[in-house]
Amino acid sequence: MPSIMSEHSQGPAYRIETERLVIRCWQPQDAALIKDAIDASREHLREWMPWADTDPEPLAVVIKRLRQFRALFDADKDYVYALFSRDESLVIGGSGLHTRLGRDAREIGYWIHVDHINRGYATEASAALTKVAFEIDGMDRVEIDCSPENLASAAVPRKLGFVHEATLRRRGPVKAGEPVDSMIWSMHADDYPGSYPASTAIVAYDAAGEILL
Repeated sequence: MPSIMSEHSQGPAYRIETERLVIRCWQPQDAALIKDAIDASREHLREWMPWADTDPEPLAVVIKRLRQFRALFDADKDYVYALFSRDESLVIGGSGLHTRLGRDAREIGYWIHVDHINRGYATEASAALTKVAFEIDGMDRVEIDCSPENLASAAVPRKLGFVHEATLRRRGPVKAGEPVDSMIWSMHADDYPGSYPASTAIVAYDAAGEILL
């Protein structure tokens, strides 16, 4: 299918504004805010996020990781995003348009601060990033993977109109020493027009602050 990328698009999108969120590239100066958010949410997250099943990290380690995120973003190798409140005073969570599926696909992941769960933020962010993936990045496929036991996470792609392709046995992250099952949800470019993400209102900006979409 021909790309549905906007003729004005010159991605990647460094900043995306939705009704309630600012979704943007992490900066090293965000380290204290993300550290506080993860530390406060660790018990909530460790059930589903192997990276959260650790002790709190020193601020210097967090700064180094955010520098790595930014370096990968600038090099067009991977796109890890912060989810902020509109005034950027609160970390609502994190997300990403990950490149590990290959050239023509992106994988969306997400986590939400424990104080902001069950408010639709993961759906709002994922809809915006799906729109960016198809209309700015020109992808053919967007995928969301999650544990079948994580009902809240699985509700997100379902709401957005993604198709549940399969549940793969023992393909997900290791939990208690064993790999868990993984649900595979996908949307293709020819599914996108008329979908929930296609009607989502966003403003997206490039690295220079110019509007992409």
